[in-house]
Amino acid sequence: MISLEFLVASAIAVLTAAGVYLALRRRTFPVVLGLAFLSYAINVFLFAMGRLVIDRPPIYDKAAEAYTDPLPQALVLTAIVIAFGMTALVVVLALRSYLETGIDRVDGRPDAEDQP
Repeated sequence: MISLEFLVASAIAVLTAAGVYLALRRRTFPVVLGLAFLSYAINVFLFAMGRLVIDRPPIYDKAAEAYTDPLPQALVLTAIVIAFGMTALVVVLALRSYLETGIDRVDGRPDAEDQP
């Protein structure tokens, strides 16, 4: 039987591997997707570090017998906002680079098959 910890760790590993692979591509769109996958992997990692607890309130209350640590939730919420801003900036930079050079490569050089 596969445990939940193994499943979450495998998801983090797959997201990280896909993010690194896509971030090392030549074209700008896969690089943007790779950065998004890396941010998703970081978010899942932060949730996993906070110990996944079900049916517990995130705020301490005297009536509740236990509560969930709210710090990982706040960190992930902040990371989502930062990742959204970073993704928007990278998309605008990639689009501007494509419109300026007419080439969709990260290094700005044309492909070998495009040259006469």
